[in-house]
Formats: sequence, structure tokens, C-alpha cells
Amino acid sequence: MSRPRQTRKVTLRDVADRAGVSISTASLVFSGRGPVADATADRVRTAASDLGYAGPDPLASSLRQGRSGTVAVIVEDRLLHAFRDPFALAVLDGLAQELDAMGTSMLLLADHADSPDNPLAAHAVDAAIFPLCGRSESPIVDHLTARHIPMVGAGAPVHDDVVHVVVDERGASAAATRHLVELGHTRLAHVTMPLGAPRPTHTLDLADLEEATYPDSYERALGFLDVAPEGSPVVEAERPDVAEGEAAGHLLLDVDPQQRPTGIVAQSDLLAAGVVRAAQALGLAVPADVSVTGFDGVDLPWLDARLTTIEQPGEAKGRLLGDLTRRALAGESPTSTPFEVQLRVGDTTGRAPGSPASPRNPASPRNPASPRNPASPRNPRASGA
Repeated sequence: MSRPRQTRKVTLRDVADRAGVSISTASLVFSGRGPVADATADRVRTAASDLGYAGPDPLASSLRQGRSGTVAVIVEDRLLHAFRDPFALAVLDGLAQELDAMGTSMLLLADHADSPDNPLAAHAVDAAIFPLCGRSESPIVDHLTARHIPMVGAGAPVHDDVVHVVVDERGASAAATRHLVELGHTRLAHVTMPLGAPRPTHTLDLADLEEATYPDSYERALGFLDVAPEGSPVVEAERPDVAEGEAAGHLLLDVDPQQRPTGIVAQSDLLAAGVVRAAQALGLAVPADVSVTGFDGVDLPWLDARLTTIEQPGEAKGRLLGDLTRRALAGESPTSTPFEVQLRVGDTTGRAPGSPASPRNPASPRNPASPRNPASPRNPRASGA
């Protein structure tokens, strides 16, 4: 059937009249939110096709509801880095599934620390989510607070108006470190994600730790220092990726064997994989010569080892971020919610070289990360960032 020449915009009322149904019934067919008989729905779709009607105008719908139907998902710096990180992708995938189930669109934005522009200034959004590692402070928060837009985060930005999915970063890092200590390791080292503005991978002066602007990196470093022997070296990576983990591994391992650490705690699985590669390049065996732990529990099929790591299910974390957002948009007042992580023992950790075998298993894959430890005498701020 040929379509009539249009002299005005076709409306939902036109479709309803042609199909012989009420406007509310036609609306239910397009929204999919109510029971409509198949035969009736077919008549409505046929009428819409005949009239060239594409469906309700989403802008008009959002104006009627007072909602944009869009949630901002804010990722720091270049999106390229997030898309190269399997853990970040898992979190975003879980979040996207939850938002899709809500019928809400995701507006993915990059927040550049050195940019004076507000990435949200020109966008209407119903909520904002900070799903990945971020800085303690963000000027975007003040903008969103002024607009009374609910915010959900994964530990940052640190603000009373942001509801968080909370991981005991410090306790988890301490659990990974304690695992190595219980395996007899006394020479330990730590590889951190960036603690602030990116700098070339370098050995960290612990006095600089107090200037950290990334809460997760800071807390994980404190967890390591809570357990590791006094004077254990810490290397800060420029980026949390394999290449910088390899650079950090060379800094720590390409030294006199008597000074070389036998156990390295890395703040992410990608950094840990880089350390493993550095060890292999130097002719060291993992874990016979050096044990390595990671953080996140992502699948790294290209690494010829199963990392000992802190398992943090990314998809489930993303879903929880989405659920908190849904509750906020429904008018509830959700509060920050703990998210459990646990130590998973793989094959990159073993007894320290020369240490006697122990009859007991110092850590089991079922052992959860330990609770937050009290402040260490070496770390006066260890009770919190």
C-alpha cells in the first residue's frame, strides 16, 4: 500500500484512529509496557507503517516526564585507556546491562583533569556515575550538586553527595601482602597505579604518598605498608597497564640478587602481568625466584600463568552501580554499599626461595580479604584517606 503524501506531522492519535484503538492502547504498543492483544498490536504497527509513523518523539516524552532518559557515565582521561583494561570493560558491561534493563541510555564522557571545560555543561542527564578509579575531587560534582542530579561512584570522587560501591581496598591489599609473608617472603616490593598526575614509572619516595589524589591507589599502598617489612620499596607506575608494569618490574628486579625482592604485590592484574614479563625477560622463574600478586581477577588468556590476585568481579560491580542509580532515580535514598572481594591463589606465588615448606596452607582461594587494619606506626594516616 502506498503511503499518503504528508502535509503535516503524523501523530500517535492518527495511528490510533487508523487502527481503531485508543491513544493509550497505541502508546502501550510502542512502549511495550502493558498487555495488548497480538492482533491489536499488529493493527497498530500496520497503521503506523502505512502512515510513515516512526514512533513517539523521545524529546517530547522526556519533557512530559521531566526526565532525559540518559545517565552520564564519566571516565577519567582518555576513553582509550579504559577500553584497553579488561576490568574497566567488565564494569562498564555490567553497568550497561543494568541501564538497558531500566530503559535508560548511557552517555559515556571523558573527564580530562587538565581541561577547563565541563563535559556535562551541554547535556541533560538524570544521574551521573563515576564507575572507575578516579581522583578524590572533581569539579563536575559541584555542577551536578547544583542541578540536584544524583551521583554514584566506585570510591571517587569523595563527596557527601556521591553514593559509593565500597571496596575495602586497604584490607584487600593487606591480604595479598600477608599471603606472601606467610609463604616466607621477607623481601617484598609494591607496584602502584598512578597516585596522582601521571609521571614516568619511578621508585616512590613514601613522603609523596601523602600527596596522593587517587583514593584507591593510596589505600592499596597503605595496605601493603601495613604488612610489609620496614623499608620495602614502592614503585609508582605511570599508567596501570602491562607496559608500565614491565618497566616497574625491571626497576625492582634488575638489581643485585641479594637486594632483589622475592615477592611483589601489584595494584592491578595488568601491572602484575607486566612484572611477570619483566621477571621472565631477566631469566627469573615465577614463582620459584619471585612471587607476584595482582588485583581485579580478570581473564588474561595470553599470560602463561594464572595470577594470584584479589578477585573483584567487574560485571557484578557494574550491576551494583546501576542498581544504586536505579534506586536513586526511583526516589529512594540509597546509601554506600560494601562490595566483597577475596584473595584467589593462582600459580604465580609460592614459598620464598630457601624457605622451608610449610604444612599448612597460608591462604585459600576462599579466604576473603581481611578487614581494614588499624593505623600503622609508620603510617599516621593509615586509618583512612
